[in-house]
Amino acid sequence: MLKIKEIDVFYGPIKAIDKVSLYLDHGETVAIIGANGAGKTTLLKAISGLLKPRSGEIMFQGKNIKNLRADEIVKMGIVMVPEGRKVFPHLTVQENLDLGAYLISEKKLKARLMDLVLSTFPRLKERLKQMAGTLSGGEQQMLAMGRALMSAPRLLLLDEPSMGLSPIVTREIFGLIAKIKKENEISIILVEQNAHMALEVSQRAYVLENGRLFLEGMSKDMKNHPKIIEAYLGV
Repeated sequence: MLKIKEIDVFYGPIKAIDKVSLYLDHGETVAIIGANGAGKTTLLKAISGLLKPRSGEIMFQGKNIKNLRADEIVKMGIVMVPEGRKVFPHLTVQENLDLGAYLISEKKLKARLMDLVLSTFPRLKERLKQMAGTLSGGEQQMLAMGRALMSAPRLLLLDEPSMGLSPIVTREIFGLIAKIKKENEISIILVEQNAHMALEVSQRAYVLENGRLFLEGMSKDMKNHPKIIEAYLGV
């Protein structure tokens, strides 16, 4: 579904991503783990068109999307849930969800997507008229994910969904991520510092260090890799 081949991404003169290659199959969840500054968010921004790689290729369903605008990439079905949620605080939950469907004109499809979101995140159904800025951190994460689902994505990019959340809420969010993938066959790239949870819900994983690919493999094997245990699992 997605194939990235040796991309380089820069912030000015600083190389943030160095010759990174990876792939994602249809319906798969792939985790990208690594320390702060490893290049994880930069990689998602390159896929979503917010940053342009200086070299390499990003192929989505056979088409090179490296030079497409972010809105064109969204139209193709790649949607990013940014780090820190980024909900519109002075709009209601309903208005935030409606904005997620701004590219969709068919009323029946919008209604089906709304039913999907509210059945996946029933807490949002109780708060449709509430201002998004008054929601808890976990509820704002649910809203950000629900807003993304309103655009009918084929590929969902999740950037640090557990950031700032308690362990209990984090487990709830990751349970919902697994549910979204299982029930909707949406492919997911999950960037996450909580390596344990990321490896639990993904099939494969990549480890970035200083903008370079350090390790890759099946998630179930990664959990037992000595370097992963030492660096990311707190053992």
